[in-house]
Amino acid sequence: MKKVIKYVVIDILRNRIMMAYTLFLMVLSFSIFGLEDNSAKGLLGLLNIILIIVPLVSIVFSTIYVYNSAEFIELLVSQPLKRKTIWMSLFFGLSISMVLAFLIGAGIPVFIYQADITGMMMILIGVLLSVIFVAVAMLAAVKTRDKAKGIGVAILLWLYFALLFDGFVLFILFQFADYPVEKAMIAISMFNPLDLARIMILLKMDVSALMGYTGAVFKDFFGTELGMGLSFVVLLIWIFLPLGISTKRFKSKDL
Repeated sequence: MKKVIKYVVIDILRNRIMMAYTLFLMVLSFSIFGLEDNSAKGLLGLLNIILIIVPLVSIVFSTIYVYNSAEFIELLVSQPLKRKTIWMSLFFGLSISMVLAFLIGAGIPVFIYQADITGMMMILIGVLLSVIFVAVAMLAAVKTRDKAKGIGVAILLWLYFALLFDGFVLFILFQFADYPVEKAMIAISMFNPLDLARIMILLKMDVSALMGYTGAVFKDFFGTELGMGLSFVVLLIWIFLPLGISTKRFKSKDL
């Protein structure tokens, strides 16, 4: 398993797209912090990048890599290796590569300009989102045989999490504006790791006042140790649930 993970990590880190992604994150991060006179404002600007670019690259690159590794996966399956071991090795290899790229590209600038609890939270959230969307990408890839269709599904999933889900939430808020649905929004937000990550960072930066009464409700819940702990547990579930489903599907899949 270690040899497979090592091979996947080395193969991905030598990929030009991965190098470009790391360089892009680093240049963008340093530029954002350099343009802002306050590092906290720079961190807020970087948040939007992390919530959009990191999930998009993680899910699309991982999906493409799984499809391009079809022959390599078939070769491993022909060896005396369990399918679960092969799939988990591929997952760990992709996750380690995406996390390293994020830590080098965005983590170093955050360490330099905002090495406090909020900055560490931002880095941790970026790491978790990278791994989450690798798991989602592998689920999309194992469910669909056709490469073009699989990549399309991955992009649609990203669009749902990044844009469509927020539209759905706004629709609910408008439809039930006369009812106290703020507390229900806490439960709904857990169905989207991007929204959950955004709320956690904004509350940590103490800008919940910008979110109105809903922000006050979020702060009462997510501002507590129980709420913060539960949020991290939900983000971990977003890793293990897609990964578990994709592993089960891969074990029974006819290659």
